Amino acid sequence: MAAVKRKKQAAASETTLRHFWLAGLGLAVIARREAIASAGRAAGSVQSLQQRVRDLAVDARSNVRGGIETVRDQVEPKVVKFSADVEARLAPVLDKLGLKKDGKGRGQRKSRKPAAKAKPQSRRVVRKPAARRARNA
Repeated sequence: MAAVKRKKQAAASETTLRHFWLAGLGLAVIARREAIASAGRAAGSVQSLQQRVRDLAVDARSNVRGGIETVRDQVEPKVVKFSADVEARLAPVLDKLGLKKDGKGRGQRKSRKPAAKAKPQSRRVVRKPAARRARNA
């Protein structure tokens, strides 16, 4: 029996094609499992990256709006003051031209006369040319 035992041990320690086949199947299973897992990890990282981009866009948008409001708060009083200065300097010129301002801030306009109603003409009158005068030479 010892001889049979030695043969089995020798056969088990030898590398055969069957061992290569089983090792290849094992590698294929492990590679498939890792590929699926890495695809899941990649999808998760893409989603987290998208969320970070959205958050950064919202932050940038709020920063720009805040900056615009700050600039508007600084510029608007200056524009109002400039407008008042221009109106104050133009007031005497407008007074001389007769374009005084009313309280609303716009020049006063004269109203137009309503258009005369057109009379229906039944027939057209043809005018005769005026008679020519003779010139004394």
